[in-house]
Amino acid sequence: MSELSTQLSTPLSLPLAGVKKVMNFIIIAVGCLMALTFFFVVILRYIFHADLFAYEEWLMVAAFWMFFCAAAMATHDGAHINADILGFLISDPRWIWRRALLVNVLELIVLCVVTYWGYLMIAEEFAAYPKWQTTIALKIPFVVPRFAIFFGFLMMTVFNLLHLYILLKQGPASSIHGSDREDSK
Repeated sequence: MSELSTQLSTPLSLPLAGVKKVMNFIIIAVGCLMALTFFFVVILRYIFHADLFAYEEWLMVAAFWMFFCAAAMATHDGAHINADILGFLISDPRWIWRRALLVNVLELIVLCVVTYWGYLMIAEEFAAYPKWQTTIALKIPFVVPRFAIFFGFLMMTVFNLLHLYILLKQGPASSIHGSDREDSK
């Protein structure tokens, strides 16, 4: 998959690069945090016969951010798992492009719906302030992991929209070179 930012104009590519850096940092940092946390949980539990108090609560929040940032990055990279049989059967470049266009439009429709639902979820949380739902022990507001869900879906929608824009901009001729994201998997 080619880099989205190389195919977009500078006003679009600079913020995109910044958001990608932040999401990659979150993915890597939380992955390391999870590994270290589980290491210390094992050490505390089996060597010192103690427990790390409520680590599940803050680790769950961090995991939500990691999972949804990773899902957005997979959308950016076109790296989601799919069961695409048609991609192997179609050889005409125009039909390859049409199929990629249809797939992108369907993905965009689904992503717009779930992003809207994510927005409704966040709006409901803010409407309940100051009586936010919180975790039991550490009182972490549920809005924190729920915002990760909304942010992840929003970024998936943005990345899909940018892929669709590039696909439309390049037209059917791009399918001859295999540059559309669906056929490069």
